[in-house]
Amino acid sequence: MPGSSEAAAGVQLAPLTTVRVGGPAAKYIEAASEEAVIAEVRSADEHGEDLLIIGGGSNLVISDDGYPGTVLRIANSGYSISEDGAAGGTVLLDVEAGQQWDELVEATVGQGLAGLEALSGIPGLTGATPVQNVGAYGAEVAHSLENVRAWDRQEARVRTFTNGELGFGYRDSLLKQTTLNGSPRYVVLAVRFRLRRDALGAPVRYAELARALGVEVGEQAPAADIRREVLRLRASKGMVLDPADRDTFSTGSFFTNPIVPPAGAEHLPSDAPRWPAGEQVKLSAAWLIDRSGFGKGFGLAGTANGAVDGFTVAGGRAALSTKHTLAITNRGNAEAADILAIGRTVRDGVESTFGIRLHPEPLLIGCSL
Repeated sequence: MPGSSEAAAGVQLAPLTTVRVGGPAAKYIEAASEEAVIAEVRSADEHGEDLLIIGGGSNLVISDDGYPGTVLRIANSGYSISEDGAAGGTVLLDVEAGQQWDELVEATVGQGLAGLEALSGIPGLTGATPVQNVGAYGAEVAHSLENVRAWDRQEARVRTFTNGELGFGYRDSLLKQTTLNGSPRYVVLAVRFRLRRDALGAPVRYAELARALGVEVGEQAPAADIRREVLRLRASKGMVLDPADRDTFSTGSFFTNPIVPPAGAEHLPSDAPRWPAGEQVKLSAAWLIDRSGFGKGFGLAGTANGAVDGFTVAGGRAALSTKHTLAITNRGNAEAADILAIGRTVRDGVESTFGIRLHPEPLLIGCSL
């Protein structure tokens, strides 16, 4: 099909993910245009093939057995900027789903556009950002997203969803919740953002970032300064991809911060971080992990299939990052089973200590905790 690569069998999926685990694909195709994405998805659906759609691979843990169906890699890229006649001082940024995210953020800041700067350094492609409502340092994609164009696999047509229709929540959206035969019903084709022409970024919402910038929470700072400090903070936690740093070979945060009823947090120590989340309370997964005895660099001594015969610090084929307890890292030759063994041990340990069950943030393909 025009814009598609030739289908290939047995392509190893590990190199296509940031955690570098995953076996072969039964069938692998790349689609470099919106038309090719739609055509390949329709073809897979018409032939009853299982379909896995990947982009930057930053939010995936794929089974060591690989994927038995079709793996479609989104590769359409590019963006355009147009003036927004309906609102003074704002522009519309239209981005294809396969556009590298951080390259886009860097470009917007460089062109004097504000709104995405606090989301700097996040790996992956633009089309994935609304699915997970990607966020960091108090900012979320939902804060600046205007709409999403997506292929509806059930109705076989292109649909446009406004921000309000996407049902954004913490690391959640309609796109993530709605499935068809076990995989996403909606395939993101393009995303539109509304940004401001302003050298000052959006008000800083995160205390750590505010301190780094020398401002108060709620105040503004130059967007370029915000990007610089976010990249520095993320790098200090191993959250910016670096081929020379094994701490960056991960899916980023492996667990979401738990959101519980107020009564669910009453038994926690007074120094346990907590933030209001509507009528509920959001807790720090990193704090819970650390206080449950899993410090930076925690690893398991055992076999690739997850059999555990002891504990070791900064050892084993996989381990918690030496910089941040939320990331599970591939130390060089880990398999998916090693990553999952760490995740399972940490999850169960936190539940045993505090009675709070953590949930994984990345998608687990063909595997589970």
